[in-house]
Amino acid sequence: MINIRAAKSTDIETLFQIRTSVVENYQSREELTSLGITPQTIAEMLQSTCCAWIAEMNGEPIAFSMANAAERTIFAMFVLPGFEGRGAGRRLMEQAEAWLWSQGTDPIWLLTGNDPALRAYGFYLHLGWTPIGVEADGQVKLVKSANHQ
Repeated sequence: MINIRAAKSTDIETLFQIRTSVVENYQSREELTSLGITPQTIAEMLQSTCCAWIAEMNGEPIAFSMANAAERTIFAMFVLPGFEGRGAGRRLMEQAEAWLWSQGTDPIWLLTGNDPALRAYGFYLHLGWTPIGVEADGQVKLVKSANHQ
């Protein structure tokens, strides 16, 4: 049984633990800090136009997603290794998409690695996201509209 709940400021360390546990798109805490992603910046984001959700299985956090209504984007979606394919990612994406659309943001977008062999790339396509171009950093930009769910 997977439970999805809104993340709170007390969950920030859990978000970092999940984020730094993934195999694909791995980044260390040091790398995240160099990008400006710190516990303080996440706390500030959660008090602004951003929202995060945690998926729990048997009360244990196994995945999270984060979205930014001002930017109209889902910018984080991570599942602990060993828990992929159990539905947590899909449920988190549905939650983030619905929240963004409820904020009046449509269409919404996200970035991911531009390699069809990556799990994330296929996952987003499977959920109805459409690639529209490649960014300067090599990531592919995907979009989704509320009327094409």
